[in-house]
Amino acid sequence: MRRRDAPGTAAVGDFRLHFRPVGRSAAFFDLDKTVIAKSSALAFGRPFYRDGLISRRDVVKSAYAQLMFRLGGGGDEQAMARTRDYLAALTKGWRVEQVQQIVAETLNELINPYVYAEAATLISEHQAAGRDVVLVSASGDEMVRPIGALLGITDVIATRMSIIDGRYSGDIEFYAAGPNKVVGVEELAATRGYNLAECYAYSDSASDLPLLEAVGHPSAVNPDRALRRAAIENAWPILEFRNPIPVGKRLRDRPAVPVAAALGVGVGAAIGLALYARHRRAKALA
Repeated sequence: MRRRDAPGTAAVGDFRLHFRPVGRSAAFFDLDKTVIAKSSALAFGRPFYRDGLISRRDVVKSAYAQLMFRLGGGGDEQAMARTRDYLAALTKGWRVEQVQQIVAETLNELINPYVYAEAATLISEHQAAGRDVVLVSASGDEMVRPIGALLGITDVIATRMSIIDGRYSGDIEFYAAGPNKVVGVEELAATRGYNLAECYAYSDSASDLPLLEAVGHPSAVNPDRALRRAAIENAWPILEFRNPIPVGKRLRDRPAVPVAAALGVGVGAAIGLALYARHRRAKALA
């Protein structure tokens, strides 16, 4: 993407996405590999291990489980159920206050340097257009909410664990993955009065196809193979975010930071984006 030339407009390649000011609308952002250049859950593995919450075996097993989930596209219900159950068993008995403290103490070191500058700028553009921005992540609320605060985002849809007497009980109240992300989005939309046809969504994974299909303006960011194929078939924008920059440095060097991402490489992607541009222009003139 190029630098924004006018309020409410973000340049993408040779055409422009017009972020028209709206009454009540939202932009939903997946977190891992979309807003930050790593897994938010795995990022905190080291301090969790250091503080005795998980063993070395748990670290390896968690990484492997997430890898298998992503390689499989994350859409298989059995894989999602296994990941959910493993997460519940792993965290059973953890003190919520301890988890919150670890996240607060390590956020600047483990997450801040990995926020994509392109994502942060795109978030700011949506906010400037009067649109609510919502992080939607399968990671726990205790991790996602502080990351949102780092980015100036207060609305979060994340996995919520059941808590009894200040400790995780081993049950999950809401698992924010796959189709469940749409459940959370639709509940928020009903509460806020969003018209999902006027909303935006961004993700890197085919596991979020239900989320992307639920809104009128989906975009694939750093997409896996299956999502890239779906994006091309549906003429969705394909964005590549490549510049993780800490918040402080981003603010100091703002003129040099790309407003958004370069287009994905490939003739198919270019054709898909051109078709999308033509559709948007026709809609704007209608």
